[in-house]
Amino acid sequence: MSEYAARHKDDRSVGIVVPRFYTFGEPPQEMRLASGATLGPITLAYETYGRLNDRRNNAILILHAFSGDAHVAGVHQESDEKPGWWEYMVGPGKGIDTERFFVICINILGSCMGSTGPASTNPATDQPYALDFPMVTIGDMVRAQKVLLDHLGIGRLHAVIGGSVGGMQALEWCVRYPQRVKAAVLLATTTRHSALAIAFNEVARQAIMADPNWCQGQYYGQTKPDMGLAVARMIGHVTYLSDAAMRLKFGRRLKDKTDFSFNFDADFQVESYLRYQGAKFVERFDANSLLFITKAADYFDLEREYGEGSLVSAFARAQCRFLVVSFSSDWLYPTYQSRNMVQAMKKNGLDVSFCEVEAQWGHDAFLIPNPRLSNLMRGFLTNGASPQS
Repeated sequence: MSEYAARHKDDRSVGIVVPRFYTFGEPPQEMRLASGATLGPITLAYETYGRLNDRRNNAILILHAFSGDAHVAGVHQESDEKPGWWEYMVGPGKGIDTERFFVICINILGSCMGSTGPASTNPATDQPYALDFPMVTIGDMVRAQKVLLDHLGIGRLHAVIGGSVGGMQALEWCVRYPQRVKAAVLLATTTRHSALAIAFNEVARQAIMADPNWCQGQYYGQTKPDMGLAVARMIGHVTYLSDAAMRLKFGRRLKDKTDFSFNFDADFQVESYLRYQGAKFVERFDANSLLFITKAADYFDLEREYGEGSLVSAFARAQCRFLVVSFSSDWLYPTYQSRNMVQAMKKNGLDVSFCEVEAQWGHDAFLIPNPRLSNLMRGFLTNGASPQS
């Protein structure tokens, strides 16, 4: 048992993992994007867990949400206090069993967590790209991921798994590369953003662009638009929770006070919590990356891209088994959106399992330990013929 596992009483941790990087698209072989622009070289940060078997048919690709990273499970060093973002789900004997599967997670194109994004150096200027970074789409992100999987020698995935924006990437994999995917798990996701989701993303972007330190994206090496980014995170965080979660976690309880301050201090616990989340976010994320990634999510529209306005036609391309999971309190991507995609899948005769999980924690419920979700995942991934060495 590792020191981390011993300290946290988890003998099913994957232990220490090493971040990896792959670079491709060196000039003149740049990647052509959906916008028509080209980008290269491109570096993708990724992590792997478990072992790829001799038949190379036990690989699972986990696709993270918009502000996530490739660090799904384990720790980078023994002294780390916090493991990867899906530690409860990924590891020996867990919902995604690393004794059975070879698990990969890739930081998305446009991010700031190791992969090429607007904070990366533009080889043409030797300065950060900033707004010279080309607009990328969910499709572009998936095409870049395919290049890395080709490099790793993985022809067909046992499964793709994603929640939220990660679920959009999983959907893209299923319809863009149907012969490369055996199964897909879609958690708290949608085939396209509603007007409500687009509206929240636009408010978040405007909060960043209204910060005087944003400087049209040219803030690298100087004061960053931390206030705008913090407010953007606060807005986003509200959409990830639910009324029940907010009520149970905070209610109208005051923060370390017995009465109101009668000024604009954080009187309520919920105010203090949101300010804390905003301040913590600016320490690890880049404002321009948030602009680009939220725009990519808003552009994503499976039926427009692949079905000429018909979701049923879009799923006609898919060939894999599906597990679709929604959460009862998720008002950002509500259950009716999952039901719509399930209906379109079934009209194509696809093998689809659907479950609405009762959870009070809103959109973020898939990130919170849930034995039912772990059991659903384990059962679906091991259903039928299991990978052999």
